[in-house]
Amino acid sequence: MAVNKLALIRYKTIDDCLKNRFRKWTLDDIIEKVAETLYELEGITSGVSKRTIQADIQLMRSDKLGYNAPIVVQDKRFYAYEDASYSITKAPINNADVDKMKEIVGVLKEFNAFNYFDEMSDMIARLENNLYKSTKQSGNNIQLEGNKLVKGLECIPPLYQAVLNKRSLLIEYKSFKAQQGQQGIYYPYLLKEYRNRWFLICKAKKRPGILNLALDRIIDFQELPNEEFLNHQGVDFDRYYDDLIGVTKNDRDRAQKVILAFTNDHAPYVVTKPLHSSQVVLNKNEQTTTFRIDVVLNYELEREILGFGECVKVLSPRYLISKIKKRLAQSYQQYENNVANKS
Repeated sequence: MAVNKLALIRYKTIDDCLKNRFRKWTLDDIIEKVAETLYELEGITSGVSKRTIQADIQLMRSDKLGYNAPIVVQDKRFYAYEDASYSITKAPINNADVDKMKEIVGVLKEFNAFNYFDEMSDMIARLENNLYKSTKQSGNNIQLEGNKLVKGLECIPPLYQAVLNKRSLLIEYKSFKAQQGQQGIYYPYLLKEYRNRWFLICKAKKRPGILNLALDRIIDFQELPNEEFLNHQGVDFDRYYDDLIGVTKNDRDRAQKVILAFTNDHAPYVVTKPLHSSQVVLNKNEQTTTFRIDVVLNYELEREILGFGECVKVLSPRYLISKIKKRLAQSYQQYENNVANKS
């Protein structure tokens, strides 16, 4: 069954509404939300009829598109998913969709011949591999880094739209240290990935400075159309993270000169896979090769250094030397405690 672009927008918007547990959705509410989305994305001002949305809901409930959406009416008025974890985005795609996507990937591969599409190479390879795997034409021909247990990836499309359209968000977030989630109003500026984990770079209405919220700690969120969006002045997000390893940084942080001495048996690895774009080789002797990187001192930098174990020594700055020594001492003490407990 062929599905046109406007129908897909309607289905996706209805899905977004029914996934949103922050509010109850009447049919009129859904119609209004779909009309707003069609206007924003396609410039359609004629709205959408009640009959169209009712037909869409019936189609989503059916097997015609493979959705079988568990849409129920509560209190004879409010529409919702009976299964709170359901989403049509989790439904399998049909063969016609796969064929169309293969055509799109083919076009992207042609565009990738141009220099300004170089950054898309890994994404195109990932798409093509997954499409061929989905039709069982072959197994994996390329294995890219990933983690199937990572949560929050389903949030990326709606959060991207919020960033793109500068929409304020009500987010329920539970940090690692919190006993329960807390709601707050946030202004989203950027989505950033670091080591297969995604973060929303934003500002909280009631807190100063820029924050990063891990998507896997977001419990739920919704757009707030009546909340004025607050732009963050004085920050160029295209360059904001240039002096950083990871995502942890505040407005006051500045890059520092970090000097690292690697053993020569490990130095070639660091040369071929630089720790940071600022990396330069300062000198080399019989035992070690010394590198310099100009980065903000943060937790991710410490983890990167500690990951090299005995192959690296921090030479500067003193604050970082102290931090690494302290963490290594704590790690050593854990092993000492284990030996003492066994004896």
